[in-house]
Amino acid sequence: MSKIKALLLTQGMHGMISQVEGLAKALNLNYKHQNIKLKKMWEILPPFLTPISLNVLESQFIFDSKVIISCGRKSVIPSLALKKKYKEKIFTIHIQDPKVALENFDMVVCPEHDELNGSNVIKTVGAIHYLSRKEIEKEKDYIKIERENKKVVAFIIGGPNKYYEYSDKEIDYTFNKIKAIFTRDKYKLIIVPSYRTPEHVKKKAFNAFSHDHIVIKDIDKKAYLSALHLSDFIVVTCDSTSMISEAAITGKPIYVTQMIAKKNNLRFKNFFSKFKELNIIKDLTDKVDIWSYEKLDEVNRISPIIYEKIKKNGIV
Repeated sequence: MSKIKALLLTQGMHGMISQVEGLAKALNLNYKHQNIKLKKMWEILPPFLTPISLNVLESQFIFDSKVIISCGRKSVIPSLALKKKYKEKIFTIHIQDPKVALENFDMVVCPEHDELNGSNVIKTVGAIHYLSRKEIEKEKDYIKIERENKKVVAFIIGGPNKYYEYSDKEIDYTFNKIKAIFTRDKYKLIIVPSYRTPEHVKKKAFNAFSHDHIVIKDIDKKAYLSALHLSDFIVVTCDSTSMISEAAITGKPIYVTQMIAKKNNLRFKNFFSKFKELNIIKDLTDKVDIWSYEKLDEVNRISPIIYEKIKKNGIV
């Protein structure tokens, strides 16, 4: 029996791709990605003020799928437009708060800290993603490291967003703190940048850590997976709930480096509070603890529930 075809709609950002692809894999769908770009006049408007039409897109695409999984503000309109055209012939899932009436989708998947409620809403602890323990295990030997009886720390660096500025002052403070806590005589660091890490921050990381530790200079998913496998501790910058959620699949202690928010970051605070309550994360202070928690694998928890809904709608 052939797999159901799915179209994944995002703005092309890593965090969004990770979420839609993770769900598509868990649902065993035959998926393809479509990067969404709106025409300039519609780009800045919220979805509820944008016409429900494919004409607002910068470029058109061929649609031959039964399931749509969308994530991000700009993907809302094409999903709604296709649902309007094909009605019950397709099943639409949106990840995160779509900022329009939830009933416009067959299903909405969102983390608890979004505080959305509805009969078609399924809530997750943190963000879903495309990492699996099997995939992490596969890349265990990708990074060659001499432990020298030292504990290994994976330091995953994000990048600026509308909440966190990543000023030189913040970065210098964070890097100095990491060096002071995880001293070279006891710890070996693996520094891994993300898609959002600015070039100047990558250079700062190389200059600060490369003499005694391993610094990955380019975006390298295999290095990221290998670092997660090799590490005894994981440190993640506070700007990415996606990367913190991904790290939680390991069950390893996760420290979060907090930065000063430039605007109200209530959603982040709610996320941190929930993950602390579950004993998954701690703020990085000047103390190193060892703890454990139940490995978080939300996408495989929710996928059977969603699959049953797809079946019930006659798509399977």
